[in-house]
Parts: sequence; structure tokens; C-alpha cells
Amino acid sequence: MSTIVLAYSGGLDTSVLLKRLLLEGHEVVTMTADLGESDAQIGARAADEIAQVRAKALALGARQAHTIDARQRFVSEYVLPALAANARYEGVYPLSAALSRPLIAALLVETARAVKADAVAHGCTGKGNDQVRIELAVRALDTTLEVRAPLRQSPLSRPDAMAYAAEHGIPVSQSSSKPYSIDANLWGRSIEAGVLEDPWAAPPEDAFAWTAAPQNRPTLPSEIVVHFERGVPSVEAISGAALLAQLNVLAGSHGIGRIDLIEDRVIGVKSRELYEAPAATLLLLAHEALERLVLTRDELRFKAGVDRRYAELAYDGLWHSPLRSALDAFNGSFATRITGDVAMRLHQGSATVIGLRSPFALYDEHLATYGEGDRFDHHAADGFIRCYGLPFDRLAHLGIGTAQ
Repeated sequence: MSTIVLAYSGGLDTSVLLKRLLLEGHEVVTMTADLGESDAQIGARAADEIAQVRAKALALGARQAHTIDARQRFVSEYVLPALAANARYEGVYPLSAALSRPLIAALLVETARAVKADAVAHGCTGKGNDQVRIELAVRALDTTLEVRAPLRQSPLSRPDAMAYAAEHGIPVSQSSSKPYSIDANLWGRSIEAGVLEDPWAAPPEDAFAWTAAPQNRPTLPSEIVVHFERGVPSVEAISGAALLAQLNVLAGSHGIGRIDLIEDRVIGVKSRELYEAPAATLLLLAHEALERLVLTRDELRFKAGVDRRYAELAYDGLWHSPLRSALDAFNGSFATRITGDVAMRLHQGSATVIGLRSPFALYDEHLATYGEGDRFDHHAADGFIRCYGLPFDRLAHLGIGTAQ
């Protein structure tokens, strides 16, 4: 008999896995991380949801059930660095699930050490991304721990998992008519499986929970001002986890943050994923707008490539790579200038920047204006264009690159 710490969400896969491990004769300690899923929901929010998950684990036979409030840690150690990198995988997905996995792995390691466990386990399948993210993070943090992936060794289809749950009296929320696999935290909600596996099928409205349908959105827009102080966002002095929860509700009520993406998984196959990321969508737009105001052209051009690579590292499970740490240092080098206000209008699925200001703004109205205050030396452009075009003079002389 071994003691295993299981990353436990209370959903179908991990509940089935918990029962399977127990029936195999292992002692199982569950670890459930509160990353703000219930805080981010629109409508009724179950304040005791984490307590219910703990009670379910114990009822199924877990020796201990640990629940950890990791909301602030998730925001400060994972969300804010990703925001500084404008991190969106393949330019679209804000990495909500990907950012949570290295934290879940760290909490697994910490719990395993506390209960003197031999191994940790997760409920990821053999073709998903999360197996890579969790196992690489555990390996980076503690090479002595064994990592088990029982659903990779003995895969279960979703219908088989639901049948197993019914056979063993495991309560689950999934049904054959609504078999979605859901993952959520303060940075976003991901939805997959069921009818969504057909890329031609339009997403049914019942897949969404945080973003209002078009007919249910306010007829009038909302306007807010996001303040950044050294890259850290706030609205009316509210920041951290509380800010994300508030923005998920506000932006979600306007339908902001719906994403339907065919993405390339770590193992090389394509998958169709739905995401709801109201707060992430809004804050990434605001952050990028402020960067355009305060960073130089060369910084912005170089940073675009850096940001893309940062998102790839997070998505691919390489959060603990030296390169990711180095990119954090790069972003931190100009954090002081990421200070200012971004005014935004929220309406009918769109968040639009309508105003910018910063003490570090590189924008100079006297140089940009075509009005009476214009101080730009227009004659200076003669020499600039002459010098800038010198290569074309030489190319033309050699007959190279000239359109015929």
C-alpha cells in the first residue's frame, strides 16, 4: 500500500480516479486548490463549493481531503507575470488552465511532503496538455516523488467514466446530453468534449456560464478605468483576486471573452476548445494599449516575439524553464513605465479602449498634431527620406529589385 496525493477537482474524472485508486488498495489524500472558480461565476455563486468538494472526497473514502485557498498566489505568481507578457497562446487563448497547472503541481508537492506521501497523481488523459504541465512541474520541484497518471495507463471514455460513476454511486454533474469537461479559475473557464468535438457544430448556449448571450446583454454600454501601477491593474482601488472576480462578472454580463479556438496541443494533435475569459480579455487589451503608449517602437517590436514565446512556454508545460524566468526579468525591466490609466467601454461582446494617459507617455501632441500647435519640423523630412532611400538608389543602379 502506498500513500498518494491526488489532485482532486470533484468532477467526473478525478472522482472516478479516486474510487479506482482506493479499490486498488492505496491510501489517498486529496488536494483541492481554490483558484477562484466559484468567485468568477455569473449568477448564483456557491460560497461553500470547496467545502462540498472536500466532503465528497471524504465520502468516497479519501483518508484526508486538503483544500487550499490559492487565489492570491495564483494571481501574484502566475497571472501577473503572464499579463506582463500579454500571453495568449497562438495569439488567442489567455492560458487560464495552462497557468494554473504549475501551481497545482507545486501544491501537490507541498501536500505530499506534509503527509509523507510516496507519490502524487492526476486525472489527465494521454492526449491532453495537462499531463505534461503537471508532471514537468512536479519533476522540476521534487525529483523524488513518483507521478502517477492512471487514466493514461487505463483510459476511460467519457461515457465509460459516467457508467463507472453510476455503478459506484459517485455523484457527478455531467450527463449524456451535457458531457462537457469544464475547468475554471479566476483567469478563465475552458469547455471541451461533447458536441464541441465537431468543429462544424456551433457552440450551444448551454456550454457558456460566464458570458451572457447576445439577447441577455445590457442595451447600454458600461465604462470603466483600469489603473496600472508598475504593471499591476486595479479598478477603483480593487486589485488582485477580487478584481478578477469583479471583472469576470461585469465584462461577462456584456458577453466579453468568448473564444472558440482550434488549437495545437502539446502532443501535436489539434483540438477544438471553448473559453470564457472576461477579465483576462479586458485586462490584456488594456495592458497592451498602455504598452503602446509608453514603450518605444523597438521595445514593442522585440517584445511581440518575446510575448509569443512566453505563451508557448506556459502552454507547453515549461513554466520552470530558465528561459521563462529570463523573460520575466526582461518584462520586469520596464515595469515602472507600465503605470497609467486605460479607459474602456464594454458593450455587446467587445471591450474597446477609449482613452489613455500615463506620466511615462511617449506620445507628444505637439509633434503629432496637424493643428496650430504643430512643432514638427516638416523640412527635416527631406533629408530623412533622402538618406532612408539611399539603398534604393544603389539597387536601381544595379538593376536589382526594380519592378518592370
